[in-house]
Amino acid sequence: MFVVGAVLAALAIPSILSAYSENRAPRVAAILLMIGGGLLVMAISRHPGGIAISEVPHIFFRVIGRYIN
Repeated sequence: MFVVGAVLAALAIPSILSAYSENRAPRVAAILLMIGGGLLVMAISRHPGGIAISEVPHIFFRVIGRYIN
């Protein structure tokens, strides 16, 4: 949940910038940001003691490694 939420939230940033530069409402970006943020909050709340910033790279590599191997 954490990795998918972080990726979705990161994808919302270019979408927000694109929408504002073309003077249109950032609907897709808002949806991506809400889904990504919700997944991040859910992942952090389910992890006892929260997630430290130093753990984030380990989480990403563990998830990516799980699907590569």
